[in-house]
Amino acid sequence: MKRRDLAFVAVERTHVGRVRKLNEDRVLSRTALGLWAVADGMGGHQRGDLASGMIVDALVAIDPMDSGFAFLDNVQDVIQRVNRTLVAHARLSAPGTVIGSTVVVLLAFGGHYACLWAGDSRGYLLRGGRLDQITRDHSMVQELIDSGALNRADAPAFGRSNVITRAVGVQDSLALDLHSGPIEGDDIFLLCSDGLTGMIDDHGIADVLTTSQSLDEAADRLLDMTLAHGAKDNVSFVLIRADAAQDDTLQRLR
Repeated sequence: MKRRDLAFVAVERTHVGRVRKLNEDRVLSRTALGLWAVADGMGGHQRGDLASGMIVDALVAIDPMDSGFAFLDNVQDVIQRVNRTLVAHARLSAPGTVIGSTVVVLLAFGGHYACLWAGDSRGYLLRGGRLDQITRDHSMVQELIDSGALNRADAPAFGRSNVITRAVGVQDSLALDLHSGPIEGDDIFLLCSDGLTGMIDDHGIADVLTTSQSLDEAADRLLDMTLAHGAKDNVSFVLIRADAAQDDTLQRLR
C-alpha cells in the first residue's frame, strides 16, 4: 500500500489513577508527523514527572524529515540526549538520586512503522483481529520468565513486578530496542504505560479493540475498565489507527 493511501487517526488518554496523587506519565500525539509516544516517570524516584516531561518535550521539537531513516535517527538521538541530561542532572542532586522514565515511541513513515522503547511501557499491534505485543518488557519479571524461573501466568502476582531493568536517565549508556514492519490499512497500534497493562490483560485489551465502534469508544472503555479495577498507578495510552478509507470514515473515527 502506498503512503498516500494511508491516513492516521489517534486518540489519547492519561489519568492519575485511584491511588497516586501525581501523574508522572506524559503522552505525545503528533499524528500529522507520524510520531506518538508514552513516557512513564519512574515511581518511587525523585522527579519522575520531570524525566517523562523532558522526553515528550524533546520529541515535540522534532522537525519533519525527508526519509524514514533520518526520522528514526533523529528520534533516537533526541532520546539519547535526554538520557545524558537526566544522568548529569541526577549527579548534581543528592547521592543516589535517579531521575528516570520508561518510554515507548511509534514512528510512521512511507507505509512502515518503527517502535522504540526502554522499560515496561508497551507497544501493541492489532491486525486482522489479532493483538500482538511488539515490545518486550525490560523488567525483572520478563527476565525471570525468559530464564524459566517464573511462569507467565504467575507474573501478575509476583511481588517485584514493578522493577524495571532499563529506562531513560538511569545509566550513562542507554540501549533502545527497535521493532519495525509494514503498515496495513485498519492496523491499530496501542502505546501504553504499565498502569493499563497492570489492570487489564491482553485478552481484555483485544476484546475492547475488536468490539468498539470507534477509537474514542475504545479509549473510554479501556480507561473506565482500568479505573474500575482499582487503577493503582497512573494510566496513559495512545491508540493509533492506519486507515485506507475515505474521509467520511475517518471523520466517524474522530
